[in-house]
Formats: sequence, C-alpha cells, structure tokens
Amino acid sequence: MRASEGRDAPETREPTGEARSAPAPGAERFEVVRHGPGGARRETIDVIAEVSCALYVNRFELVSFMCSPVELERLAVGFLLNEGVIGGAGEVAALRVRRGEGERLFIDVELEREDVELPRRRILTSGCTGGVTFEDIAARVERPIESPLSVTAEQVSATMTRLLEAARLYKETRGVHTSALATPERLLVVCEDVGRHNTLDKIRGACALEGIDPAGGIVASTGRISSEMLSKAAKMRCPVVMSRTSPTALSVRLARRWGLTVIGYVRREGFNVYAGLERVVRAGAAP
Repeated sequence: MRASEGRDAPETREPTGEARSAPAPGAERFEVVRHGPGGARRETIDVIAEVSCALYVNRFELVSFMCSPVELERLAVGFLLNEGVIGGAGEVAALRVRRGEGERLFIDVELEREDVELPRRRILTSGCTGGVTFEDIAARVERPIESPLSVTAEQVSATMTRLLEAARLYKETRGVHTSALATPERLLVVCEDVGRHNTLDKIRGACALEGIDPAGGIVASTGRISSEMLSKAAKMRCPVVMSRTSPTALSVRLARRWGLTVIGYVRREGFNVYAGLERVVRAGAAP
C-alpha cells in the first residue's frame, strides 16, 4: 500500500513537553479567561480539534464523519475493516489525506480491486460525534467469542491506570477519548479521538498496518461501552472490554450473547462486571 499526504495534511503526534511553542498535534490554541478562587486571569490553552472528514473509496464518497485530525490512515483502514469493505490492509493500493476548504479533510483510498461492492445503507449510532455504520449491530458477530484469557482485579485496575497515563492528547486538552488494545501486562496500541468509536477504528487500523493480531486481547477505553463499541471489539475477537464509565443495556445483552466480558466504572478501588464473570479471577489464578 502506498500512503501519502496532501499539502497541509495533519501532522503526526509528537511527544508532549513542558512548554510548547505550537499547539499539540490534534489541537488548536485559544486564549481563555479562567475563573477560580483567586479571581479571573487570562490563559492560553490547547483545545481538541474536531474536523469533518470525508472518506472516498475508489472515487466514491462512502461516508463523512467528525473526528480528530490525527492518525487518519489508521482511522480509514480500521473503518473499512470493521465495515467489511476490505479483509486486510493489503487490499488498499493507495491512501492519501488532503485538505479541502475550511476545516474539511478528505481521505482518498484506492483499492486493489475496482469491482468492490460498497455498502449504501447508513445507520447513525450513539457515537459522541455522530457514529456511522452500515450494518445491523445486533447481527454482526457470527459466533461467540471463545478465549482462554482471564484477568485479575489487580490487572483490570492496572490496565486502566496505564491507559490514563498513556493519554497524551487528553493531558493537553481534556476533551478527547482514549482507547487501547492491551494484554493483562501492557498496552499494545493506544489511540485518541473526539469520537470514542473512532478510537477503536484507529486501533483496528493500526493492528492491520503494523501486523498485530488483536484477537484474544483486552479493549480498554475512557468512553461509554455502547453497542457499537462492543461490536468493534467483537470484530477484533477481543474477549474483554473495559471502561472508566458505563456500558449501555444493549451492550450488556449483546456481550452475554457473544461471550464477551464487559467491565465498567474501573477505578483503583473496584469496578463492575456486567457480563462474562468467569474471566475475572482471583490473583494467582490467572495464567
């Protein structure tokens, strides 16, 4: 696959420093007035960027979504995988990010095949920036997720702690979701976006582009576990999904049907297990 970026395409993320002369990649800088116990004062802060991005496949506009202008190659490949448009990154012949008028971005994807049938029926989901899918979420998973993976309570809390420590763009702006693919011992891929569903598309895209098999892993997120989030995790064959916040009732029902473990409200002092209780074991019992 050839990947290229048009003029003025978003930069890749750089390490966070104590002082920064320019906004963090994926952010914009504004002067604000901060009110506090000592009164009001002017400050310059970074605010998370949100852009409209149109995804074109073989010159056909497949979908437009709101997203953070970072890791767009990962986002495009992951979205196409999750929607069943492609079966692997090797089916992408070329990918280019270009800037249009105003805040609009375009991702042009050329597939190896011209005769690919693209989906047409869009379903708006509960994503915080207006998620889009082309499939009936409840019918997505063909078979239950079978995996020997188990985690201890300590590993659950430690995974969430690692996720929060790795959330570099969140530390700069506070207005972004962070998700990761992990093992019980470490984080494998970390992605951030204004849309929580976009973070999982980015994770799947990163895995495809970097040769990482996500099956059997843990999906950890700062965002709500909606049915769409659960479906994307199931598509990656990840048996454990955890979040600092709550799952929806539909995602709990689907998790029990699909054989997934759903853990919510993860804090150092505890968490809730909504489905798949058997994968959360006592310390010393996990393999």
